[in-house]
Amino acid sequence: MDYKNYINGKWVEAKSGKTFPVENPFNQEIISHVPDSDNHDVNEAVSAANTAYSDWHKMSASERRDLMKELANKSRENANELAKTISMEMGKPFPEALDEIDTVADFLEYYGELARDEVGRIVAPVDRNTMSLVRYESIGVIGCIIPWNYPLALMGWKLAPALAAGNTVVMKPSEITPLSILHWCNVVDSVLPDGVINVITGFGQSAGEPIVKHPDVPVVTFTGSVATGKKIAKFAAENLKKVSLELGGKDPMIICDDADIEIAAQGASWGGFVNAGQVCTSIERVYVFENVMDQFTEAIIEEAKKVVLGDPMKEDTHIGPMASKLQQEKAIEKVNQAIKDGARLLAGGSVPENLDRGYFYQPTVLDNIEPNMEIITEEAFSPVLPIQKVSSIEEAIQWSNDSVYGLGCSIFTNDIDRALTAADDIKSGTVCINSPLMENIAAPFGGMKQSGIGREHGKEALDEFREAKHIFIDYKQESKDWWF
Repeated sequence: MDYKNYINGKWVEAKSGKTFPVENPFNQEIISHVPDSDNHDVNEAVSAANTAYSDWHKMSASERRDLMKELANKSRENANELAKTISMEMGKPFPEALDEIDTVADFLEYYGELARDEVGRIVAPVDRNTMSLVRYESIGVIGCIIPWNYPLALMGWKLAPALAAGNTVVMKPSEITPLSILHWCNVVDSVLPDGVINVITGFGQSAGEPIVKHPDVPVVTFTGSVATGKKIAKFAAENLKKVSLELGGKDPMIICDDADIEIAAQGASWGGFVNAGQVCTSIERVYVFENVMDQFTEAIIEEAKKVVLGDPMKEDTHIGPMASKLQQEKAIEKVNQAIKDGARLLAGGSVPENLDRGYFYQPTVLDNIEPNMEIITEEAFSPVLPIQKVSSIEEAIQWSNDSVYGLGCSIFTNDIDRALTAADDIKSGTVCINSPLMENIAAPFGGMKQSGIGREHGKEALDEFREAKHIFIDYKQESKDWWF
C-alpha cells in the first residue's frame, strides 16, 4: 500500500508528485512508496496546523485529555496491525514493536492527565493586597522530526506533551520508517479536529530543514545525530526558536568486582544488542574490574552466542536485521577498524552465514580496547560491545566521563557507596543501577554535554512545549508611594 502526506485531515500527494520507496530490511523488498516532500508541502502543513491551533489551544485541558484518551484507545485496538508495520519497515521483532504501541498509548494518557493538573501556580506576593499567578500557555505549531529506530514510541514522546500543552504539530518521520506514523494517523484519523496533527514524508534537507526554518514553527523537537542536531540548533538560533534535541550517546556500563557476573553479563547483552544495538541508550562501552575480567568475558561471550537473529515475525527471534544497508555497512566498517587498531574479536564480527537476505549483523564482543580507539569514542549504533579493563571505581568513572556524550550510564554492584558515587560523579542524564536502559514516563529523559538539550518524559517534557506567563494582580486600587 502506498501512502500520501497527512495534511489537514486529508491524504495528499507531494506538490511535486515525487515519491520514494520504503524497503523491508529483512527481505530487501520494496513495500511502499511515500511522498518526497519539499518546502511547498511544509508550507501547506504548517498553514493547516496554524489554523487548527486557534481552536485547539482554547479547548479546556479536560477536553484535550478526553480526546487523547481516545487516541490511546484507538492505538491499543489496532496494536497488532501497527506493530506489524513497524516490524516490516524497520526489522524490529514483533513483541518489541508491540511495546511501542503501548508506549504511545501510555504517553497519550499520562500527558493528557498531567496537563489537566499542571496549569499554573501561585507565587508569594510582593506586597499586601497583591497576588502573582503563573500560567502555563501553549506556544503554537511544533515541528517534530522523528527518528527511525523507534518510530511510534518516539513519536509518542514528542506528540503527547505537545498536544496536551495545547499545541498543534507538523511531524516528519524518518525516510527509513515513514509508514508506521502514517498508518497510525490512518487509525486515529477520526478522533482529532483537522489540522491538529499533520505528517509529511521526505528527506532531511528537502523536508526537515524547511520545517526548522519556517517562521510559523516556534519550537522544533528532534531526535537523531549530533551533527544534524547542531545544524538544527544553528538554523533555530537565526530566529530564536526553542529547540529540544535528543542526540547521540556512548553509554558506559561499569561491572564491579562484587557484581553478580552472570546477571551483569545478561544485562550487558540485552543493553548492547536489543534492537540490533540501534538505541540511543545502548550499552556501547563496558568497563570491568580487572579481578573479574576473565569471568565476565566468558559470560558475555556465552550470552552473545545465545542471541537469535532472524525473521522479526517469528516468536524465537531476539533481534532482526539492522534498519538499512547503510547501518549494516557502518557496523562492518567500525568493527573492522577496531580490529585493525588492535582490538581482539571475541564473538560475532560478521554477517551471519545462515541468513542469505536481510541487513543482519552478529552480536559482537571486543576486548584489548584502548581508550583512544574509534570504537570507544564514537557512537556505533550497532550490536557491538567493546570491553575495557579497569582497576577501581575511580578509574571506571574517569573513563566513563571521557566522552563528548552524556546520555545514560549504568553500574552493576551491591555496594551502595560505589553505586551512588558513580551516580554523583558521572555526567549523564540517566544513571541506572543494576539494570540498563531503564526509563520512567514520569522522570525526565535527556542528555548532558553533546547528547542534547532539553528533556523528554515527566513534567519537564511539558515545559518544552509551553511558556510561563506571569499575571500580577493588585486587588486594592490605590496610589503607591513610589509612583511619580
